[in-house]
Amino acid sequence: MWLALAIFVVTLTLVIWQPKGLGIGWSALGGAVVALLLGVVSWADVGVVWHIVWDATFTFVALIVISLILDEAGFFAWAALHVARWGNGRGRVLFPLIVVLGAVIAALFANDGAALLLTPIVIAILVRLDFTAGATFAFIIATGFVADTTSLPLITSNLVNIVTANYFQIGFGQYAAVMVPVDMVSLAAVLMVLWMAFRHRIPKSYSIAKLEPPRSAIKDLLVFRAAFPLLAVLLVAYFVTAPFGVPVSFVTGAAALILVAIAGRWWRSGRGAVVSVGSVLRHAPWQIVLFSLGMYVVVYGLGNAGLTALGAGALQWLAERGNFVATIGTGFLSAAVASVMNNMPSTLVGALAIDHAQVPAVTRALMIHASVIGNDLGPKFTPIGSLATLLWLHVLARKGHKIGWGQYMKIGLLITPPVLLAALVALFFWLPLVPTSGV
Repeated sequence: MWLALAIFVVTLTLVIWQPKGLGIGWSALGGAVVALLLGVVSWADVGVVWHIVWDATFTFVALIVISLILDEAGFFAWAALHVARWGNGRGRVLFPLIVVLGAVIAALFANDGAALLLTPIVIAILVRLDFTAGATFAFIIATGFVADTTSLPLITSNLVNIVTANYFQIGFGQYAAVMVPVDMVSLAAVLMVLWMAFRHRIPKSYSIAKLEPPRSAIKDLLVFRAAFPLLAVLLVAYFVTAPFGVPVSFVTGAAALILVAIAGRWWRSGRGAVVSVGSVLRHAPWQIVLFSLGMYVVVYGLGNAGLTALGAGALQWLAERGNFVATIGTGFLSAAVASVMNNMPSTLVGALAIDHAQVPAVTRALMIHASVIGNDLGPKFTPIGSLATLLWLHVLARKGHKIGWGQYMKIGLLITPPVLLAALVALFFWLPLVPTSGV
């Protein structure tokens, strides 16, 4: 157990530290190799882990490729400028509109896309509107936090969701039926908490005359025109293909390939292309493939060494105290582990523990979905809770908006608990009413 724990701590430290030239993928893969060499895991375990993570990992990469192409084409800037105009010069209308925009992007393009792509665009718009530093800070925090707190509705909205749904064989429609309403509660809760925390910083008015026309943000009209029908078809395809067991990565990968072909003007041998497809593909998060396999192998070793049994025992204890305690307890326990361990390792730990716990079907279903909520929202407690948060803080620092870890944790501890509690309570009351929930 101590050997497995030491390998995990060193691996996670390297992943967070990201030594120059090493990257998150090679750091995690190095930890997996050490675990293999020292006998903490076997080659059979590697096969089990790959079976768990491959679909989720390639789905995530495909979604980011789609997001990067649309970003290069001006899609997100166009949407943000429209939202800024819908605010009609009223800051206290603009604030919730930006939060809702972040929630929509998180749902369709995953939490990483919402945080990393939307934040710089929002900052640029706020600078154009001459917002004060305090007002800009409020919008930045809102954009960053809503990305994770509203990444619940679809399997593809968060890597955590994909891993969990695949592990427990939850279909796309089945998952959405449970989590879309829960996500709406989470959105309402985070909007309320953000409003209470930052309303005094939000300006009462701003001049929309300083905003460019939304159309001016569009750089590739062909990609832009293809975006809406492609996203609509992709969403329908998820629901249609789920009953046939088609991997989500196949569907998402096909959509990414179509968009790459459109952006690269393949039928013209690249003539007239605006977006550099080569650059997009080079900047796609390929390291996440190595990270997912490597980190999950290391965590699987922890599970073999006794962590799974420990987690299953804790869940068993919660289950014995009723479904309400089991739901709230599983969610907050997952959040606490994610905030310390990082949410990706925490997701596998939670899945293995739930799988080993001997609990009734209704309790098991509640625990599965509560684990998703905890691992989606829990990372907001600390900067190391998710790689997306670390990257988001890095992007902000480059833009001149440095947020220290202490300052971040104060905000995280203020915002996250009430939102997490609201989402878990909504889950407890809603899930038993859904026929497809597996209850």
